Amino acid sequence: MKNLLFIAYSFIILSCSPTRKFQEAAKSWEPEIQKLEAKDKVEKDPENAILYVGSSSIRLWKNIEKDMAPYPAIQRGYGGAKFTDLLVYAKRIIYPHEFRALVVFVANDITGGKEDKTPRQVLGMFKSLEKIVRKKYKNQPIYFIAITPNKSRWKVWPQAREANALIQAYCKTKKNLQFIETEAQYLGADGLPIDEYFISDKLHQTQKGYDVWASIIKSKLNETLK
Repeated sequence: MKNLLFIAYSFIILSCSPTRKFQEAAKSWEPEIQKLEAKDKVEKDPENAILYVGSSSIRLWKNIEKDMAPYPAIQRGYGGAKFTDLLVYAKRIIYPHEFRALVVFVANDITGGKEDKTPRQVLGMFKSLEKIVRKKYKNQPIYFIAITPNKSRWKVWPQAREANALIQAYCKTKKNLQFIETEAQYLGADGLPIDEYFISDKLHQTQKGYDVWASIIKSKLNETLK
């Protein structure tokens, strides 16, 4: 009887696993994840590096090593990453590396589409990612870069802003969680996103945008990374 109860309990836990329920939708990113794994086999990570994971804003950051110096960088962004697929692939992207700190930027779970998550669901997925990371890395600081305000998704900025606020509040409750605020630096005097920080799609950043991003991130690392 005890064995049957254990099996039933295990099935329930697996069925509720955040990675399990997102696996099917995440399959489209498998080729990109395999490319990152191939890089892991041929590239040697620098010592005391900062590992950057997340969506295309991380992947497209061409000058990350220069912009973030003197902090060595490991760049592992892919496509239009969402938390729903990052949770599936987190172990494969993160676990191969030894790093001083982990920086996460994921901004595609609230876009104005039918599959959007609520701000509280985004918070829940961030917590799930934290648990995955902590299974191997007990003490390394985890930094979450705030979802950046942009004109492409301006109609859902209130929801994205709420997700930021929830994650920020949660980070304040944990010793090795840090929230990197960006809103004030990306909005102009008119209260709208600053055009010169974004390319023509109004979503991805120009080098001027990355310069601002790097300055904000580096300032937070300088402040908190002992």
